[in-house]
Amino acid sequence: MRRTTMARVATGAVLALALVGCGTSSGDDDGGGGGGNTGSEEQGGFTAPDIPMAESLGDNEGSLSVLAWPGYAEDGSTDKSVDWVTPFEKETGCQVEVKYFGTSDEAVSLMKSGQYDVVSASGDASLRLIAGGDVAPVNTDLIDNYADVWPFLKDRDWNSVGGQMYGVPHGYGANLLMYNTDVVDPAPTSWSAVFDDAGTYSGKVTAYDSPIYIADAALYLMNTQPDLGIKDPYALDADQLAAAVDLLKAQRDNVGEYWSDYLKETQAFKTGDSVVGTTWQVIANLAQSEGAKVEAFLPDEGSTGWSDTWMVSSKTEHPNCAYAWMNHIISPEANAAVAEWFGEAPANEKACDLTSKGFCESYHAGDEAYAEKIHYWTTPIEQCLDGRTDVTCTTYQDWTQAWTEIKG
Repeated sequence: MRRTTMARVATGAVLALALVGCGTSSGDDDGGGGGGNTGSEEQGGFTAPDIPMAESLGDNEGSLSVLAWPGYAEDGSTDKSVDWVTPFEKETGCQVEVKYFGTSDEAVSLMKSGQYDVVSASGDASLRLIAGGDVAPVNTDLIDNYADVWPFLKDRDWNSVGGQMYGVPHGYGANLLMYNTDVVDPAPTSWSAVFDDAGTYSGKVTAYDSPIYIADAALYLMNTQPDLGIKDPYALDADQLAAAVDLLKAQRDNVGEYWSDYLKETQAFKTGDSVVGTTWQVIANLAQSEGAKVEAFLPDEGSTGWSDTWMVSSKTEHPNCAYAWMNHIISPEANAAVAEWFGEAPANEKACDLTSKGFCESYHAGDEAYAEKIHYWTTPIEQCLDGRTDVTCTTYQDWTQAWTEIKG
């Protein structure tokens, strides 16, 4: 497999949001989002701005500005054998200029400038972009390859509002529990290995270095302390956040290192400095390929994770090239290439026919039951995402402040 070139980080303060809570959208039977709607959309009380949606396509404009996670828009400059931008340029005549970002907050800020036509948005950015009027609803009827996207990735809370899609799914992955098979005995089955039982391997526990990691603690509490009333790990009132903070402070005494660089985590497991902690499948695969005796799995409680969406700017002057890009990047060929290079499950079902042997099985691509165990990154906002209206929920800014307190 090819090695990913990027370490995903979700740090920094979040812009103030004037949103009301988002609930689950019902959607169409096929999970689609096409069909002529240009008015505002509502979902669980969240009203999206009135942004026009493309009704038809014309001639390509000749240029496209892409804002992307590193590794999502490779043109051969990193590795000559890794290039899905050049074929797009030759096919469409749209010359691509790529700008990479390092955090979701950076992506949101850059999209507000109106300088970029499309963006690869994670779930902790997509609703902010929709609410801010920075992206437009997407007419999926104009995107041929959309039909082959796994149905369970369509019309979800992070990429649609009221059944209207605001982009095309790109890829997804889970935050897994990894452990050293020589040291950690018996093999863990639960996130308790890094929370309540972390003292067993004190100093050799590792955790993801980001305020969004608070959701991992909330998910564990949701399963182990039901009296707290947590229904969504991204919808925490003050008391629930305090409980998650207390759990993470207790964990801190046993953490040897917080990680955000996948190469550093790989090295820590190779040397034995870390023996148990949160990880991504690509890190586990890389560590195993370099001789580390590790296994990674989705614990009984499920996990947090990400699902990324290509979205089109509401200010784009190149809508035809933008739609051509969204169609290209989720084509079987491009989607397979991105998935292997980056290290995630592809969104297009047909991409698995073009990946290396065992790749899609390793990433559980297309496994709906597995995917439904993942609580995908979503930005915490004041209006509770679980639908509660009798309390105020904490925001990502609150989480950022709490994370500073947790780490000391």
